[in-house]
Amino acid sequence: MKIDEKYYRTIWPTHGAEAHKNDAMLAVEIIDQTMLPHRFEIKAVHCLEEMVTAIKTMQVRGAPLIGAAAAYGMALAVQSDASDIHLEKSAQALLLSRPTAVNLRWAVNRMHQHLAALPSEARHSAAWQEAALICEEDVQMNHAIGQHGLALIQSALAKSNKNTLNILTHCNAGWLATVDWGTALAPVYAAHDAGLNVHVWVDETRPRNQGASLTAWELGQHGVPHTVISDNAGGHLMQHGQVDMVIVGADRVTSTGDVCNKIGTYLKALAAFDNQVPFYAAVPSPTIDWTIQDGLSDIEIEMRDADEVSYMSGLASDGTVQSVRVTPAHSHALNPAFDVTPARFVTGIITERGVTTPSRLKQRFE
Repeated sequence: MKIDEKYYRTIWPTHGAEAHKNDAMLAVEIIDQTMLPHRFEIKAVHCLEEMVTAIKTMQVRGAPLIGAAAAYGMALAVQSDASDIHLEKSAQALLLSRPTAVNLRWAVNRMHQHLAALPSEARHSAAWQEAALICEEDVQMNHAIGQHGLALIQSALAKSNKNTLNILTHCNAGWLATVDWGTALAPVYAAHDAGLNVHVWVDETRPRNQGASLTAWELGQHGVPHTVISDNAGGHLMQHGQVDMVIVGADRVTSTGDVCNKIGTYLKALAAFDNQVPFYAAVPSPTIDWTIQDGLSDIEIEMRDADEVSYMSGLASDGTVQSVRVTPAHSHALNPAFDVTPARFVTGIITERGVTTPSRLKQRFE
């Protein structure tokens, strides 16, 4: 996608600080998403430990991007030590960085299996090649999701007899959550680029405000009309016919179609169900966990630091980014990062293979 008319992906390899000593030494550059929307900063990641920190602190975030980052984390690890023992330790360190997004486990396992089958002297170049391949596959899958979602939007717009289709999304499942294009926003970008009139209701997405800070920022960069709303406004808008479709991403989807996504998604699905508003989850196939069926009992929900609830950061009048406490000093806070929407509330799942109902998800990939 473009930022100030310059093309970027969210992650890419580059020559590191040691390049002058060894041309084979590489680093990985990322867009530091904790700085957005107030500052656009690119950060160089030089080693496994730095990549684990980048994932934990959400400098990189979004299930597909976490997977890509983990793949490059394995490449960075092999660059310093290509032994079997270090390969295993590196994989475990990445797996422990964040528990809910299945793409991380998928990417780490793929890299580990691929590299373990090779002699240690062949692992360095193979690791960078495989990580790059994972990124390219992500871009292609997300582009295909955009095209399948575009057909949904075209059909909905034709049936609505409206000039503009209003789409509600939750959290950030756009370009910033993937290597490029996005998942939930890929159909929006495809529709906008095709000349269709689309408008996006952007949930703020407390407590980290990824909707208000990230989704609104990237939609603005692409020129897509959008409006930021409080998390509690979506149901009201649906009751008054101002939402035509809900599209969200996911961090994990079960084989039966339960959707685990950013906390608050379940409430949007309930409101959509009550108001007969179609509710879609857009996911590339690595986000589907074929090993589990019951999302409520089988998916580990990440519990994050309570300070993310108690404090908010923003741009002060003097141009500095400041953090302020919004809860009483003595009040405890709870911060589950995700919730699970049961398949019965999901109209369809958009993957690179097309749009399908949750009950037919397995058949789509057979």
